[in-house]
Amino acid sequence: MTTTDDLLAKIKVIEARAKQRRTQEVLPSPSPITPTPAQVITLPFWPEAVRAVPNGVLRSALFGAIRRGPRRYMERERIAALEGIEIFYTGQRLDQGDLDIWEMILHIARLQNLGNECRTTAYQLLKATGKADTGGNREVLHIRLMRLKATSIEIEQGRYGYAGSLIDEVYRDKETREYVFRINPKLRTLFESDQFTLVDWAIRRELDGKPLAQWLHGFYASHAKPYPASVAKLHELTGSEAGELWKFAQTLRKNLNELVKASEIHGQPFSYEIRDDLVHVEKQASRAQRRYLAKK
Repeated sequence: MTTTDDLLAKIKVIEARAKQRRTQEVLPSPSPITPTPAQVITLPFWPEAVRAVPNGVLRSALFGAIRRGPRRYMERERIAALEGIEIFYTGQRLDQGDLDIWEMILHIARLQNLGNECRTTAYQLLKATGKADTGGNREVLHIRLMRLKATSIEIEQGRYGYAGSLIDEVYRDKETREYVFRINPKLRTLFESDQFTLVDWAIRRELDGKPLAQWLHGFYASHAKPYPASVAKLHELTGSEAGELWKFAQTLRKNLNELVKASEIHGQPFSYEIRDDLVHVEKQASRAQRRYLAKK
């Protein structure tokens, strides 16, 4: 059976060969009156079974593990993140449901040039995120899309950075009833090599309705070999609204157990232990992550 890692490896070989052919081509210099073709900028291609997310997003409280309900508006506030990541955010607080939709938007956009119009339907987005196609769910979807469009984010992860909206433009086509959206080509800087993670979509869907477990899944997926993290640090990074740390610790353990079960269902070993207020995690690294570890 072909695994996600095998498929991704084949895709990388194909992309490498295509890049080599392009560099070997000899193109004529454009004449002074001939406009130079616009630069083609695309996201890296990834398989259907995963979703690609910048590491800075997965290792921060940008899409927090928060409850449903009214959202606080933030005006260029610093977002809690791991060392080496700096995020300033303006807009309504974002949650894991918003991340589901943003991941799907990027998944669709990866098939064409960034900056071009992309089209999808409410039905397609709801189906992909495991939601029934009802009037209420369509309204929630529309609110999430508008919220993502209204964001302003400044993010730096290592030497790479981006400033702009998570979705540059989105509107409904009244004739086709499709959503039309654009992604800023500059967002591509957050998808450089080793700057993003391929998140298993089946496991994320298994954890639907459990925002803390979903956040933990993304956070640990972004690490080839997770290091021990304190309960207090995870409380900060998740953007948890739990006022008392001991209450968060109880919820954390419960959601780690949910992640263990979901990972086991989909054949990806994951285990943890909490010792001296530190969370120790053992997980299966992806093929790309194993290559990264081998270089160290």
